Amino acid sequence: MPACAGAVPDCTLCHQSAGEAPRNVFGDQIEAAGWPGNGTVSMQEFTDGLADALIAVEDLDADEDTYANYEELLAGSDPANADDIPGGATCEDTTGSEEWQYDVCNPDAAYTLRKVMLDVCGHSPTLAELEAVAMDGDPSARIHDALDTCLDSEFWRGEGGVLWQLAHRKITPLPAIKSGASPGGVPLADYDDDYNLFVWAQTDGRDARDLLLAQYVVGRNDGDTTEYYVMSEAEQSSRGGDVQVFTPVELRAGMVTSRWFFVINTMFTAIPRTTAAQAYRSYLGTDIAKLEGLVEPPGSETLVDYDDKGVTDETCAGCHRTLDPLSYPFSRYNGIGGSGGSGDYDANRLLAFADSTQPNVNNTPEAGWVLGEPVANLVEWAQVAANSDEFASATVMDYWVLLVGERPRALETEAFVALGSDLATVHDYDVEAMLHDLIDTEAYSVP
Repeated sequence: MPACAGAVPDCTLCHQSAGEAPRNVFGDQIEAAGWPGNGTVSMQEFTDGLADALIAVEDLDADEDTYANYEELLAGSDPANADDIPGGATCEDTTGSEEWQYDVCNPDAAYTLRKVMLDVCGHSPTLAELEAVAMDGDPSARIHDALDTCLDSEFWRGEGGVLWQLAHRKITPLPAIKSGASPGGVPLADYDDDYNLFVWAQTDGRDARDLLLAQYVVGRNDGDTTEYYVMSEAEQSSRGGDVQVFTPVELRAGMVTSRWFFVINTMFTAIPRTTAAQAYRSYLGTDIAKLEGLVEPPGSETLVDYDDKGVTDETCAGCHRTLDPLSYPFSRYNGIGGSGGSGDYDANRLLAFADSTQPNVNNTPEAGWVLGEPVANLVEWAQVAANSDEFASATVMDYWVLLVGERPRALETEAFVALGSDLATVHDYDVEAMLHDLIDTEAYSVP
């Protein structure tokens, strides 16, 4: 169904709103079919019973709009909303005699050019440019040439530009503890290098997977035109504590092993669950806090509470059977401080946390799981993640929301899924090539 293609269904498919809100009429039917007389069920009971419950209600009509639940789910309409029916409205061409009136039923060249230049260049096209594209019998080349020009603009890739803003939620900059240029009051690490790597991996035909695979550091020369470049090891060493120089190159994994990433997420934690959850959310588009991406590894019923946090309690274990094995590979990298410095890899790091409150913490394995795959360490974790469908989908989702303005709607699901598939195959993870496809979609080019 469209709600499941390339994304996780919204909570509102079965609930009146996000979170633990009361169920809507469709959710009530699922509960009645799957767990009659039992208001509270375990995560495993829910998982085991959901498929049968969905089958049991597929021929019912929760919102009484004459369309069965199954028919609505396949069409992408809401089975709990009688005003949302399969098929939806048809487009009526309202193009009139007005010279600059957009064609609202088809891709409109003037509209698309204006949108590309505002979104990617930061300014509108000139009247001459609009007239030229409107008069062109085949305006596609003009539009795509404009995109290429804008992708090189300072507005798009310069410091504080669109790509920097896209990276904010992944990096979480906190000026108070920044080191390097323009340091804060308590300088602990420099997040500029994280932004540099993000922009580097998203531009000029490079492989976007380097966000998780890069074993190098990217520097930046500011000027009229910002230039990004791969730092030499000598340059890294000359900057001392401002960059990640202590961790051996072979143990680096792009954005998830930067000094800043561990300082801001791991801090003083033994088993860095927050760190793993942030990586999972930022680069695979799955938010464990919203019960997304819960892929339990085999044998997860034997979840061990290594740091005595109560994670094996049944109310907690449903998430922690995924989250804890996801976290183990991050546990050997220091947060703030540590014997080798912030962000340093230390095979014996957990010895420092073993005490009467956490006597078993040093037995935490470094090997873990991600997306149902076993991994020996964080480098392998990053490799599995970077080569996953989830990574490609999350990458496209970032740009779809940025440029279209919202997550894909039901009727846009096919186009969205195709962008993710082509990013990984046709385009070899070249984000700029994917963007050329994105601006051709109906979601972007039709007013």
